[in-house]
Amino acid sequence: MKLISHLMLAIALAAATASVTAQETKPAAAKAPEATQATAAPAKVAKPDLAKGEASFAGCVACHGADGNSGTPTFPKLAQQHPQYIVKQLKEFKSGKRDNAVMKGFATALSDGDMKNIAAWLASKQAKTGFAKDKDLVGLGEKIYRGGIADRQVAACSGCHSPNGAGIPAQYPRLSGQHADYAVAQLTAFRDGVRKNGAMMTQVAAKLNDREIKALADYMAGLR
Repeated sequence: MKLISHLMLAIALAAATASVTAQETKPAAAKAPEATQATAAPAKVAKPDLAKGEASFAGCVACHGADGNSGTPTFPKLAQQHPQYIVKQLKEFKSGKRDNAVMKGFATALSDGDMKNIAAWLASKQAKTGFAKDKDLVGLGEKIYRGGIADRQVAACSGCHSPNGAGIPAQYPRLSGQHADYAVAQLTAFRDGVRKNGAMMTQVAAKLNDREIKALADYMAGLR
């Protein structure tokens, strides 16, 4: 009996030892993944500085007017123009994509920040209205602007620049009230391949004759 008791005690001790060993060697439960760090907030984009924009524009006043409303028909009105368009044009003058020796000289001296400041300041200025002057052509200009020229597959200008010439921010520039002389010069430059920074405009202008260009420019001058 004593032998059996000792044997049973030995078996119990062995079982207890095995249980403890198993507990010690059991791999630790995987720790719950630590909470990921909070996503870093995106860097704040500096807002344009209108005061700096006005100061930088001082060198442009002689051609474009003190408030961006040029008084000279051959220089464009820039007041109330979409800032994205102004920045795009300044960058392309600087790079040479839009060829103009005078504007390249001015744009080369500007940083990206300067361009954004100038563009924002100009966008804050109220554009002065213009007027159509050629009563014999204004009807043709309206027809092309609003309906295009179907037989030559010329799209209506209003589709991109809006019916009142306000344009579409970040995509298409404002044309309302622009000097007709300047608009004629630009449409002709697109048509003749002199201005090369607008593939769509090159395609459209290539299908217009001088009379149609003049009519369009005169009509756009009176849009509001």
